[in-house]
Amino acid sequence: FRVEDGNEGSWELGQTLTVSEFDAIKFVDVIGTSKGKGFAGGMKRHGFSGGPRTHGQSDRSRAPGSIGSSATPGRVFKGLRMAGRMGNDRVTVQNLRVLRVDADRNILLIEGSVPGPNEGVVIVQRAVKARKK
Repeated sequence: FRVEDGNEGSWELGQTLTVSEFDAIKFVDVIGTSKGKGFAGGMKRHGFSGGPRTHGQSDRSRAPGSIGSSATPGRVFKGLRMAGRMGNDRVTVQNLRVLRVDADRNILLIEGSVPGPNEGVVIVQRAVKARKK
């Protein structure tokens, strides 16, 4: 929970926070770590379409295609989308609407996708770019 400068007097170190802090907030940003998918190919990781299934292609149907030119430039450019580890990244989902604040059970009901696994730890903060939905 971020406390603005000059407003520290109302908070104590180690104080327990409840969802009642979100009573006046209509939109929030949720930050979490996305689910890890392990090693993923180009089709799953970047949405590549792949090659043809027929016409002489026996093992190229899920291949990414060409990764560069020939002698000039003679290298692969940086940032080329290739296969690799997918997921397990810090993700921010913006402008999620707060449906209800249940102070009795200390539950915050949010409409939309929340990154990470069930029972995962997330950061919920006031929406930075709040707009009407």
